[in-house]
Amino acid sequence: MSTVIAILGGVGLFLLGMTVMTDGLKALAGSALRSVLGKAAATPLTGAFWGALITLLVQSSSAVTMTTIGLVNAGLLTFPQGLGLVFGANVGTTGTGWLVALLGVRVSLSAYALPLIFAGALAKLLGGGRSAAAGSALAGFALVLYGLTTLQQGMGGLAESLHPSDLPAVLGVPGVGWISGSVGLLTLIAVGLAMTAVMQSSTAAIAVTIAAFYAGAISLEQGAALIIGQNIGTATSSALAAIGASSTAKRLALAYVLFKVIAALIAIVAFPFTAATMRAFAASVDGTTLLAAYHTAYNVVGVAVLLPATQWFTHIVERILPSRETPLERALDPSALVNPVIAVETTRRVVAGVLNTSAASVAAALSDEGARTMQDSAAAASALAQAQDFLSELKEPPETEEERLRMTSTLHALEHASRLVEILGEGGIPERMAGVPDDFRAAELCIQAMRATQMVGESITAESALTARAEPIGWTVSAEVDASFANIERAAKDLDAMQRDHRAETLAAVAPGKLTAAEAFARVDAVRRLDRIAHHAWRSATHLLGRHEHTEEAIDRRA
Repeated sequence: MSTVIAILGGVGLFLLGMTVMTDGLKALAGSALRSVLGKAAATPLTGAFWGALITLLVQSSSAVTMTTIGLVNAGLLTFPQGLGLVFGANVGTTGTGWLVALLGVRVSLSAYALPLIFAGALAKLLGGGRSAAAGSALAGFALVLYGLTTLQQGMGGLAESLHPSDLPAVLGVPGVGWISGSVGLLTLIAVGLAMTAVMQSSTAAIAVTIAAFYAGAISLEQGAALIIGQNIGTATSSALAAIGASSTAKRLALAYVLFKVIAALIAIVAFPFTAATMRAFAASVDGTTLLAAYHTAYNVVGVAVLLPATQWFTHIVERILPSRETPLERALDPSALVNPVIAVETTRRVVAGVLNTSAASVAAALSDEGARTMQDSAAAASALAQAQDFLSELKEPPETEEERLRMTSTLHALEHASRLVEILGEGGIPERMAGVPDDFRAAELCIQAMRATQMVGESITAESALTARAEPIGWTVSAEVDASFANIERAAKDLDAMQRDHRAETLAAVAPGKLTAAEAFARVDAVRRLDRIAHHAWRSATHLLGRHEHTEEAIDRRA
């Protein structure tokens, strides 16, 4: 009974330590996790590299996967780029196995772990910000070490009653036939899968396997068979998490499951060769190191096989799970709310899309190329309202001053776009009055502002094409967008100056009988509406592009 308690306690301490350490490391990484993932996944290959590296640093493949889902939903990454990150995360998560093999089961670190737990807890309780995060990471790491020591003690007791001969012999072991060896291999794979499914952590399951081998309870080949099953078992949590989730989350979960199954099939087919290779190295390399190396090699081979076929793999996944979500529903997925950078960028691009379509409708109508009523004003207003509700549910505030500035600018852009859509929904688009130069000039200035606004909106929403873009989350824009913004600003300011004089001149034309009062009021209202449309388009574009130097000079007028 004491052996079972020691094993269970060791596993529990290990899982608790991993959770505390991961939370601390994620807090330390902060916005860097989101920014690096967004910038690094220009291609599936670079995405796999950075996905592995970041997972190794934060010790959380789930954090990388959830961040990837948010980036894909927001349009910051394509699905193949997201796959690269997920594939890489599978390699990065094997780093803990090396910690267990090289340090955890070899040395009793409980004497060092307890002071580290105290120091980490003290920093967590008394510190703030990054100091508290560092304290959590340190305390969690020490808990992992203490848990491994406890687990090692429990496995020592288990080895007294359990011998490798008590477990099924596996394929590739000398003297074991193909049929019995295959049955034994599949049996241990099923046991490994069950271990991960119960613990909900392949890292903890592999730690148990390495500790069991070190204690002599299982053989090297049996440990490798268990690792195959434990790798498959990690897909169960992803599959369960995808239930009721967005189509992107379901697709990534399916890709994750298929990746695990394909890698397992490769490992099963190659197992006789693998077993012979591991036995050959066992004379010069410690078995725990071989198991950690096998765990890493297992995932690296799977990535190496699937990464070149990412496009084909993507088509297969998309055919199995076609998306029935609208672009807006896909973008405003709740999974993005855990990352303020992604949530704000998602909202920014939704606003840019609404601004793009609204500006195109206004320009077409004023040019007599379209209807004079905003047919899609209700849809635009609904999209902006959903974006507002989405941003209101943000799980955590932005961390850096730059992120807070970006969020504030996005809110300003959302507010101005909402006013623009409200104006268009109230009474449609004013008509140009033939024969009146000022009215015609006002319409031309508004058209100029709208067409330039349309280009700005298109440039922001098109940033999802990241095949060669290094900074998907940033204020950087092209010279063409700079020119478009200058055109919006110039047209909006000219129209603002013109409408002030136009109002006085138009009302003065009533007394001599040149206009009736109704005609004068109609013309004044038409030009004022055009001015308000151009003004809100300009202000929204200003904040979408982060042109903070233009904010102070803007003239706030009553809507």
